[in-house]
Amino acid sequence: MGFRLSHVPLRLTTGAMILNSGWGKRELDKDTSAYLQQMAAKAFPQVKEFEPEKFGKMLSAVETGLGVALLAPFVPSRLAGLGLAAFSGGMMAMYFRTPEWTESDGVRPTAEGTPFAKDIWMFGIALALILDRKH
Repeated sequence: MGFRLSHVPLRLTTGAMILNSGWGKRELDKDTSAYLQQMAAKAFPQVKEFEPEKFGKMLSAVETGLGVALLAPFVPSRLAGLGLAAFSGGMMAMYFRTPEWTESDGVRPTAEGTPFAKDIWMFGIALALILDRKH
Protein backbone atom coordinates (compact mmCIF):
# COMPACT_ATOMS: atom_id res chain seq x y z
CA MET A 1 0.00 0.00 0.00
CA GLY A 2 2.83 2.45 0.74
CA PHE A 3 1.05 4.11 3.68
CA ARG A 4 1.44 2.99 7.27
CA LEU A 5 -0.34 4.10 10.40
CA SER A 6 3.01 5.20 11.86
CA HIS A 7 3.32 7.69 8.98
CA VAL A 8 0.10 9.53 9.91
CA PRO A 9 1.66 11.86 12.51
CA LEU A 10 4.59 12.66 10.22
CA ARG A 11 2.46 13.33 7.18
CA LEU A 12 -0.39 15.07 8.98
CA THR A 13 1.71 17.61 10.85
CA THR A 14 4.09 18.35 8.01
CA GLY A 15 1.41 18.35 5.33
CA ALA A 16 -0.84 20.70 7.31
CA MET A 17 2.00 23.17 7.91
CA ILE A 18 3.12 23.18 4.28
CA LEU A 19 -0.43 23.36 2.93
CA ASN A 20 -1.18 26.30 5.21
CA SER A 21 2.00 28.06 4.09
CA GLY A 22 1.20 27.56 0.41
CA TRP A 23 -2.43 28.55 0.82
CA GLY A 24 -1.34 31.76 2.55
CA LYS A 25 0.85 32.69 -0.41
CA ARG A 26 -1.97 32.59 -2.97
CA GLU A 27 -2.32 36.39 -3.15
CA LEU A 28 1.17 37.66 -2.39
CA ASP A 29 1.87 41.27 -3.25
CA LYS A 30 4.72 42.10 -5.60
CA ASP A 31 7.11 43.20 -2.83
CA THR A 32 6.65 40.04 -0.77
CA SER A 33 7.00 37.87 -3.87
CA ALA A 34 10.20 39.73 -4.81
CA TYR A 35 11.61 39.26 -1.29
CA LEU A 36 10.91 35.51 -1.33
CA GLN A 37 12.35 35.27 -4.83
CA GLN A 38 15.51 37.05 -3.69
CA MET A 39 15.90 34.60 -0.82
CA ALA A 40 15.35 31.60 -3.10
CA ALA A 41 17.83 32.97 -5.65
CA LYS A 42 20.63 32.50 -3.12
CA ALA A 43 20.25 28.76 -3.61
CA PHE A 44 18.71 28.71 -7.08
CA PRO A 45 19.87 31.70 -9.19
CA GLN A 46 17.64 30.67 -12.11
CA VAL A 47 14.52 31.82 -10.23
CA LYS A 48 15.61 35.41 -10.97
CA GLU A 49 14.37 34.83 -14.53
CA PHE A 50 10.71 34.87 -13.41
CA GLU A 51 8.57 37.90 -12.73
CA PRO A 52 8.15 38.20 -8.94
CA GLU A 53 4.37 37.69 -9.12
CA LYS A 54 4.81 34.52 -11.19
CA PHE A 55 7.43 33.24 -8.75
CA GLY A 56 5.05 33.85 -5.84
CA LYS A 57 2.25 31.94 -7.59
CA MET A 58 4.58 29.05 -8.41
CA LEU A 59 5.81 28.90 -4.81
CA SER A 60 2.22 28.87 -3.58
CA ALA A 61 1.33 26.08 -6.00
CA VAL A 62 4.36 23.96 -5.07
CA GLU A 63 3.73 24.29 -1.34
CA THR A 64 0.01 23.66 -1.70
CA GLY A 65 0.58 20.62 -3.91
CA LEU A 66 3.17 19.16 -1.56
CA GLY A 67 0.93 19.74 1.44
CA VAL A 68 -1.97 17.98 -0.29
CA ALA A 69 0.28 15.07 -1.33
CA LEU A 70 1.44 14.61 2.25
CA LEU A 71 -2.14 14.67 3.54
CA ALA A 72 -3.60 12.37 0.87
CA PRO A 73 -3.53 8.75 2.08
CA PHE A 74 -3.59 7.41 -1.49
CA VAL A 75 -0.18 8.99 -2.20
CA PRO A 76 2.49 6.44 -1.21
CA SER A 77 4.62 7.59 1.70
CA ARG A 78 7.84 7.06 -0.20
CA LEU A 79 6.61 9.32 -3.02
CA ALA A 80 5.40 11.98 -0.57
CA GLY A 81 8.75 11.68 1.21
CA LEU A 82 10.64 12.26 -2.03
CA GLY A 83 8.66 15.44 -2.65
CA LEU A 84 9.29 16.58 0.90
CA ALA A 85 13.01 15.79 0.58
CA ALA A 86 13.27 17.91 -2.56
CA PHE A 87 11.41 20.80 -0.94
CA SER A 88 13.25 20.68 2.39
CA GLY A 89 16.56 20.12 0.61
CA GLY A 90 15.92 23.37 -1.26
CA MET A 91 15.17 25.12 2.02
CA MET A 92 18.40 23.80 3.52
CA ALA A 93 20.39 24.85 0.44
CA MET A 94 19.02 28.36 0.87
CA TYR A 95 19.99 28.27 4.56
CA PHE A 96 23.57 27.11 3.92
CA ARG A 97 24.09 29.63 1.10
CA THR A 98 23.07 32.63 3.19
CA PRO A 99 26.16 33.52 5.26
CA GLU A 100 24.31 35.78 7.69
CA TRP A 101 22.14 32.82 8.72
CA THR A 102 25.05 30.71 9.98
CA GLU A 103 27.82 31.15 12.50
CA SER A 104 31.41 31.29 11.24
CA ASP A 105 31.47 27.48 11.06
CA GLY A 106 28.83 27.64 8.31
CA VAL A 107 26.57 25.15 10.09
CA ARG A 108 25.19 26.45 13.39
CA PRO A 109 22.47 29.06 12.98
CA THR A 110 22.70 32.68 13.99
CA ALA A 111 19.66 34.24 15.65
CA GLU A 112 18.57 35.42 12.19
CA GLY A 113 19.11 31.93 10.72
CA THR A 114 17.28 29.92 13.38
CA PRO A 115 13.83 30.22 11.74
CA PHE A 116 15.34 28.65 8.62
CA ALA A 117 17.65 26.09 10.24
CA LYS A 118 14.74 24.59 12.14
CA ASP A 119 13.27 23.44 8.83
CA ILE A 120 15.74 20.57 8.91
CA TRP A 121 12.99 18.64 10.73
CA MET A 122 11.24 18.37 7.37
CA PHE A 123 14.26 16.67 5.86
CA GLY A 124 14.34 14.19 8.76
CA ILE A 125 10.66 13.40 8.24
CA ALA A 126 11.27 12.97 4.51
CA LEU A 127 14.03 10.46 5.19
CA ALA A 128 11.81 8.55 7.62
CA LEU A 129 9.08 8.29 4.96
CA ILE A 130 11.53 7.27 2.25
CA LEU A 131 13.55 4.75 4.24
CA ASP A 132 10.77 3.06 6.21
CA ARG A 133 10.33 -0.50 5.01
CA LYS A 134 7.20 -2.57 4.99
CA HIS A 135 7.23 -5.45 7.46
